[in-house]
Amino acid sequence: MYPALLWEKLAEKRVKCRTCQWYCEINEGKLGVCRMYRNQGGELYNLNYAKVSSVAVDPIEKKPLYHFYPGTDVFSLGSWGCNFHCKGCQNWEIACPETDEGLHQSREILPAQAIAMAQNSGSAGIAWTYNEPSVWLEYTLECAKLAKQKGLYTVYVTNGYASIEHLDTIGPYLDAWRVDIKGFNDETYKKIGKVPHFEGILSTAERAKSKWGMHVEVVTNVTPGVNDDDAQIMGIADWIARRLGKDTPWHITRFHPHRLMRDYPATPIETLEHAYEHGKAAGLDFVYLGNVPGNEHNDTICPYCSNRAVIRTGFSSRVVGLDGSKCANCGTDLNFRV
Repeated sequence: MYPALLWEKLAEKRVKCRTCQWYCEINEGKLGVCRMYRNQGGELYNLNYAKVSSVAVDPIEKKPLYHFYPGTDVFSLGSWGCNFHCKGCQNWEIACPETDEGLHQSREILPAQAIAMAQNSGSAGIAWTYNEPSVWLEYTLECAKLAKQKGLYTVYVTNGYASIEHLDTIGPYLDAWRVDIKGFNDETYKKIGKVPHFEGILSTAERAKSKWGMHVEVVTNVTPGVNDDDAQIMGIADWIARRLGKDTPWHITRFHPHRLMRDYPATPIETLEHAYEHGKAAGLDFVYLGNVPGNEHNDTICPYCSNRAVIRTGFSSRVVGLDGSKCANCGTDLNFRV
C-alpha cells in the first residue's frame, strides 16, 4: 500500500477520498468505488501504486489522438481499477478485477523504471491508459514529473471523472487529456457506467484546456439505443464547439457488442454518418469516425482550403500537408501539437 495524496479525515476513523468525483466516504477497513483506495486505520492508501497489468508501445493514433505528435509511438501503461462500471468495457479483463488476485500478481514497474523503458522503446511519450488513470494518481504523478524531465510527452486516456483537485495536482505535468464523453445526460451515464452525474466530466475537460493548456480530444462511442439519439449527439457536438473550441477533434466510434452488452447490435454506419453530419453542423472542423476501417472521415483536411494535411490508414499516419501546426497550403492553424 502507498499513502494516498488527496483525502481528508472524518469522524470515527472514516476518510473522504478526493481523487475522483465520487468523493467516497470510506469506513475503516473498506474500499472506495474504484477498489484501489483503502481506509487503513483511519488513513487512506492507494493499492495499485506501480502495479502494472498491461504494457505496450502503441501508435499515438490508437489512443486515439490524431492532432498530437502524429506518427509517433507512445509507451502505454495500464493498471487495475476504474471508477466506472461499464457493462460494455473492452478492457475489463485487465482493468477491473473481481478479486485482488490480479492486483497481487501484477508486474511492478517503479516510476524511474517506467521512464527508462519508455526511452529505450524509442517512444516520444508515455500514456496511462487501458484502465482509468485517475485511480492511479500517486503513480501517474511521479511518472509524469520524471517524464517531463526527460523530454517525453504525457497523456491521460480518461473517462474524465477525475476530481478538480486531481486535475490541478497533475496539471503542470500532463500534456494531453483524451476524454470519453459517453453521453449527454445523467440517465445515459447511469446506464453505461453506473455514474450518477456527468456535468463534472465536462467542466474538468474544459479546465484541462483552459487552465492547464492541455491538448484535448474527445471520443464518443455511439451505442444503439443508449446514446445515439439526436439530442445527445447534438448536445456533445455543441458543447465541444462552444466550450473546447471548433478545432477540437471529435472521434465518433463504432460500438461492438462485448462483455455484458452482447445483446446490443453493432452501430450502423448510417448512424455514425448521421452523427458526423451533426458535428459538422455544429461547426466542428475535425470530426473523425473510428472502428470503421477504410472510412473517408479519417484524414485531416484543412477546413478552409481543403488541403489534405494528414493521411491515415488504420493507426498509421503520414503527414503530407502540415507546417508545424498550420496548413502548409493556406497557413490556417489546425490545432496540432508537433
